[in-house]
Amino acid sequence: MATLKELKVRIGSVASSEKITGAMKMISSAKVHKEEQGLKRLKPFKDQIKSIMGHILSTGENFNSPLIEDREVRKVAIVVYGSDDGLCGAYNLNIFKGLLVECNRLQDKYGDVEISIYPVGRKMSKALSHLKDGNIKVVDAEPLSSKMSGDSVTEFTKSIRDSFLQGVYDLVETVYMAFQSMSRQKLTVEQLFPVSEKILTGEADIDDNQMYLFEPSANRIFNEVLPMFVMSSMQEITVQNRASEQAARVMAMQSANDNAKKLFEELQLEYNKLRQQSITTELLDILGGQVEK
Repeated sequence: MATLKELKVRIGSVASSEKITGAMKMISSAKVHKEEQGLKRLKPFKDQIKSIMGHILSTGENFNSPLIEDREVRKVAIVVYGSDDGLCGAYNLNIFKGLLVECNRLQDKYGDVEISIYPVGRKMSKALSHLKDGNIKVVDAEPLSSKMSGDSVTEFTKSIRDSFLQGVYDLVETVYMAFQSMSRQKLTVEQLFPVSEKILTGEADIDDNQMYLFEPSANRIFNEVLPMFVMSSMQEITVQNRASEQAARVMAMQSANDNAKKLFEELQLEYNKLRQQSITTELLDILGGQVEK
């Protein structure tokens, strides 16, 4: 049984933990709002790209681009987003499980397919270092940070795009947590290359009631706008991943804070009982001494 001194130390330690988790929750909440603002700043650019895409697609022409070219899938690249820091609950674990499910789906669909995985974030890179599969390779030559700047995202996207165009990969996907709210993040798998017609028509704001004159040509403009569309999508995915990470950390710190409060109350009750028992024992000793006299 713990002594009063030991209980007092434990109570102090739990109280400190409660303050720390509360502070970390507030910091992560502020970071979530910051990333939400980043998503709002990206929205006008992406909306403009969608508008241009809608005008082009409304012509009904056949468009040609190497970025929408379907080919036999033998080599696949998957960009999987995780976090650089811990203390975010099962965030990285859930993404890792989703990645394994997607790898199994691809192998079932395409057979003996080679899969190259690009981990984003130190925690995801560490988790993938234990992954052993003859057809799965982890590309970790230049570790990618989940906190990378917009310019770094652009350069990385260009690198992946060039690999697709050169035939290094026949299919490129992303696996990440889409941010929906502070308490809800959704595991999402998106096809990056080839850009599917379904994604384009789903994203585009098509208006058949207007006539447009395209110069030099609709197909030329389409090939200029399409890489911008992909780039804006990757920028949005990166920011969503950061927002989801911080939201998961808020929930983890809230849970830790609640547990600390509960433990504090239990230890305080035990301390009070032990203190009362000690006082009662002392009183009985005093009374016992007076009776003997």
